[in-house]
Amino acid sequence: MNTETTLDYPNLQLKYTFDTAKVYVYEPEKTVVIQTLKSYIPIEQFQEIFESTALAVTQLGLSKLVFDKRELRVFHQPSMEWYFVEWKERMFYKGLRIHRKILPKDPIFVKSVSIGREKIDRQYPDKKFHEMDIQYFDTLNDAILN
Repeated sequence: MNTETTLDYPNLQLKYTFDTAKVYVYEPEKTVVIQTLKSYIPIEQFQEIFESTALAVTQLGLSKLVFDKRELRVFHQPSMEWYFVEWKERMFYKGLRIHRKILPKDPIFVKSVSIGREKIDRQYPDKKFHEMDIQYFDTLNDAILN
């Protein structure tokens, strides 16, 4: 597991725990943090994690998501497509429009994300994710504060 755990971030509150991820809330920045714990997340659990996150977004009026993917080693295009096309579309209307990602230090994974994202961009030119502020960072601190 990475050396910078979300548990070390001040005032980060654990909201949900899954076998493959943890979901935290950082209320001072209206932020939800999803921290992956395993190298792969099956699509059913991926969707469960994000549906739980959607509940927190709605209940607490959160506006920023930090998706810490540093533990992932397997890229899964159907999960990414669902996340961009369905989940982000719904979250846009809930006010969750700032998305920060922390990728693993794996060039093959990073390239897979880039290729997958390009494909989704081309296939869905009218979706709301194009209007979101999506950026990549190397640390949790930078992702939360920017």
